Amino acid sequence: MIGTIIGALIAGCIIGPLARLVLPGKQNISVPITIGLGALGSLGGSLIYTWLSGNTDTKGIDWIAFFIGIVVAAVLILIYGAVAGKKV
Repeated sequence: MIGTIIGALIAGCIIGPLARLVLPGKQNISVPITIGLGALGSLGGSLIYTWLSGNTDTKGIDWIAFFIGIVVAAVLILIYGAVAGKKV
């Protein structure tokens, strides 16, 4: 459980900024929020990939889940921007 959380935070450090890069314009979101949304995107991407493929045991980095995580994080950033009332 702790390993999953730590892994998600590490992946969030990568996925969050990548998700912000694929979005047009400037997002007024702090670094901790970006990492948190990236971590949620990482977990969501892995969950979606597992549901769709049924693959639960991947050796190394699962690139498909990684890219799904970027899309999920980008959607979460858009939702956060809309809810927080900041221009995204």
